[in-house]
Amino acid sequence: MKRITATCLTLLVVAATASLAGAAETLKYSIAPGFFEKDPEHLQLGPCHGGVVLDKAGNILVTTDTKRGIVVFSSTGKFIRSFGPTRIHALELREENGVEYLYCARPADHEVVKVKLDGTQEWSITAPMESGVFKDAKGFNPCAVTVDPDGAIYVADGYGSNFVLKFDKNRKFVKAFGGPGKEEGKFQTCHGIGLDLRQGKPLLLVCNRNNNRVEYWDTDGNFVKIIQKDLRMPAAVHIRGDYAIFPELQGRVTVLGKDGSIVAQVGDNPEASQRANFGLAQEHWKEGICNSPHGASIDPEGNLIVSEWSQFGHLHKWLKAK
Repeated sequence: MKRITATCLTLLVVAATASLAGAAETLKYSIAPGFFEKDPEHLQLGPCHGGVVLDKAGNILVTTDTKRGIVVFSSTGKFIRSFGPTRIHALELREENGVEYLYCARPADHEVVKVKLDGTQEWSITAPMESGVFKDAKGFNPCAVTVDPDGAIYVADGYGSNFVLKFDKNRKFVKAFGGPGKEEGKFQTCHGIGLDLRQGKPLLLVCNRNNNRVEYWDTDGNFVKIIQKDLRMPAAVHIRGDYAIFPELQGRVTVLGKDGSIVAQVGDNPEASQRANFGLAQEHWKEGICNSPHGASIDPEGNLIVSEWSQFGHLHKWLKAK
């Protein structure tokens, strides 16, 4: 046996201490079974091919592709009301001068709209033909939208051109960046987008879904870096405090810390055939297991709210451990 010298022992202790100091933070969650009212108004919730946001009253807004459009639940999971429009793929809630607005991507309708919480539309953005990206207006199929502190609007055209389009606060087209491809600086379905203010300057956090990665871009449209790769089709992003949540369409939800490290993964589905399965029958659902996570938010207590791409409508809530 080789003798361990004092110097070697010191190095081992230092290395172990450094390893512990650099260990990734972890968060713990438990499922809240049956949290959301089932079949509100005696109707199935319907396809949640969209997103989830919380208003300042604590209500949970879930998009659906049904005639009800956006379905609103209380903070305790009880159905309150619904309002239009329908076919919203992703949405972001933003307070402006004391009024809450929803910025909504509607790919099937080839537009982005801004609405009040009663459904009243303020404006719409259609295909910016001056960008040179589109042959016709129907080529604009936006998946997600976000807004920076100066009011500039960023639209992820993931079902269309695979460019992110920047507009100024007056909705004037500024530039397009990205484009289709597998390499760094290109997108295969830029499916989710959010504005990250945690890094000292605003950065765009983009879900490059079919490249299975999430990445940073600056607000001038320059690629910065990949944050995480080898995810399972990250579909959306929501940021609260130090954490960002990413529903992964292939049966999992990942939470990243401020430094981009994975701090939690919940709902992991071991059955590959159930992942991204829109028509999965309800008898195959299991509490706390995801099939097709598509939208997600973090509430003020740090709990996770997740909606699924399911023809029946499927919602989850995970409680953050104290």
